Amino acid sequence: MRLEEDGAAVVLLDQRRLPDEVVEVRCTTAAEVADAIRSMVVRGAPAIGIAAAYGVALTALRGDDLAAAERVLAASRPTAVNLPWAIARMREEPTPERARALHEEEVERCRRMAAHAAELFQPGTRALTHCNAGGLATGGYGSAVGALRAAAERGLLERVLVDETRPLLQGARLTAWELEQAGIPHAVIADSAAGSLMARGEVDLVVTGADRIAANGDTANKIGTYSLAVLAAHHEIPLYVVAPSSTLDRETPDGSGIPIEERDPAEITTRFAAQNPAFDVTPAGLIAAIVTEDGVHRPPYAESLK
Repeated sequence: MRLEEDGAAVVLLDQRRLPDEVVEVRCTTAAEVADAIRSMVVRGAPAIGIAAAYGVALTALRGDDLAAAERVLAASRPTAVNLPWAIARMREEPTPERARALHEEEVERCRRMAAHAAELFQPGTRALTHCNAGGLATGGYGSAVGALRAAAERGLLERVLVDETRPLLQGARLTAWELEQAGIPHAVIADSAAGSLMARGEVDLVVTGADRIAANGDTANKIGTYSLAVLAAHHEIPLYVVAPSSTLDRETPDGSGIPIEERDPAEITTRFAAQNPAFDVTPAGLIAAIVTEDGVHRPPYAESLK
């Protein structure tokens, strides 16, 4: 992800085409960046914030209406708090330099939080992860997948089970591809297989990213995370959330105030009526620790996340 040197376009890797094709998309207006975010060309909480920052810088360079650009970008996906956070950070200085600095800061946050999260792994850990929280989703190193990379580099990770993550298969397409690139042993599983594999003793911990974390630690993430958290709690397996501080929403007291994006039912079926919530909220009581670039935070999160 980048803003071209001449400021003519924001260039995004089309995540919809992975792992079969590596294709870039050029966006020449903020509206095109917003459409790329909405249509999942770029996805993942930090990554869409970075894309929006580049979209604001592009708007300023073009001399277009910044307020209108902010509105269209902020409306592209409602659940992730990084989107309005990044737009607000660009408001006083809507320059390419500022957008690139935000991008670099997010990558550095990921490296720091991954190092903290690796401390939660033991030798021979068998991890399970959901959706995609790697470099594709964060603009760089990765949050949850960054933690897996850091643990593997320390010789602590035996292998990773990757939920396919229906309906758009971000796990089967993106996380598995990133783990393959990193040389980390892994296996893609059907989402519905997780509970059975936990019962068989094949999972030591669950690690996910987050799209928004409320002040009390309630966490919104890709649909299916809540189910994993319930299963993990039943099997006495810790679930860890790894996310940058830009994902914290201290203005929202708890998960009931997090907006949940409803996506096109056609992503599930074009034959029958369907309901397609893109995210769910995992209660803080089911999360063993939340890891940010500042360290490992334990309950009660209303205190530790301050």
